[in-house]
Amino acid sequence: MPATLPLLAAGVVAASPPSPATATGAVASHKSRPLRLVATSAASSPSTSTSAVSSTPSSVRHSSKHLAGRDAISSKPSKPRVFFLDVNPLCFRGSQRSLSAFARWLALFFSHVSLRDPVIAVLDGEGGNEYRRRLLPSYKAHRTRGVGTGADTRVVDVLRDCNVPVVRVDGYEADDVVATLTEQVLQKGLRVVIASPDKDFKQLISDDVQLVIPIPEMGRWSFYTLRHYMAQYKCDPTADLSLRCFIGDEADGVPGIQHLVPAFGRKTAVKLLQKHGSLENLLNTAAVRTVGKEYAQDALTKHADYLRKNYEVLSLKSQERVYKCSGGKLDDRWLSTRNTSNDTSVLSDFILKFDKAGAI
Repeated sequence: MPATLPLLAAGVVAASPPSPATATGAVASHKSRPLRLVATSAASSPSTSTSAVSSTPSSVRHSSKHLAGRDAISSKPSKPRVFFLDVNPLCFRGSQRSLSAFARWLALFFSHVSLRDPVIAVLDGEGGNEYRRRLLPSYKAHRTRGVGTGADTRVVDVLRDCNVPVVRVDGYEADDVVATLTEQVLQKGLRVVIASPDKDFKQLISDDVQLVIPIPEMGRWSFYTLRHYMAQYKCDPTADLSLRCFIGDEADGVPGIQHLVPAFGRKTAVKLLQKHGSLENLLNTAAVRTVGKEYAQDALTKHADYLRKNYEVLSLKSQERVYKCSGGKLDDRWLSTRNTSNDTSVLSDFILKFDKAGAI
């Protein structure tokens, strides 16, 4: 029988399908749906220590001026870190599902990045992108990725055996769940590091939220911090979502405004957002007075609804209120030092088993 929260730190979190809610979500048009979190038992007991190792190895770097592992180290005393592992993207090599890619990235992550710091793995829930697809049919329409059988079951088993809690909430994408749990971790006075290649998470970057990104061509993970973001985009991460509404997200099937107004590029968007702060402020101002050159002014007035739809599709939906209303919350035992004693044997057995079977 599934057990109600609180969970063992190596358990697997599932959720019942979403139903109509009385709570209000982060975005008014996306109504919060109460969730009942349940879990299966863990394979082994986690460490009972609540301390977290705060160590960033020097080997985690990237030669690009925007990516460097050492820059994740602060000169002042650091808060303990909690890692969120975005699992689904790691299970692919290009567009092909690959268990060997997952095993390789996980082994590097454990040995060079997270070490014994707490790790919480998050998977896409069943039907997680349906809400966004209703808004924009092209959203991830070309992808076959998602929660299913086969590799996903084996991936969950490996994570559980390595004492990593696995969270999956039906009706929500992993991004939204990570955004929700990130808020809860920050409220506990901890730092968050999100392990993912997904640029959607850049909208969460702050002094206390970093990314660590797998770099396939380098065969390593690299930290991406607030300083890297500022150097790359010349604006604050609080404007990241607004900026992406203009430039779009080709990987997710979200077209930018350039296919409607070719002259409206990144430079124009950055310049306007630097002055007006957010997409909504910019659109509201453009509705009553001129904010830029004629082509930009026309684009902002004629395509305001288009840009607002992009905002709704691209924004991460933090559902903290939903978790609170449903009685579920972040289990403090997920924040304990991770027991790493099984890592080597579990990952070695995993690779050997499926390598022999030709399925990895």
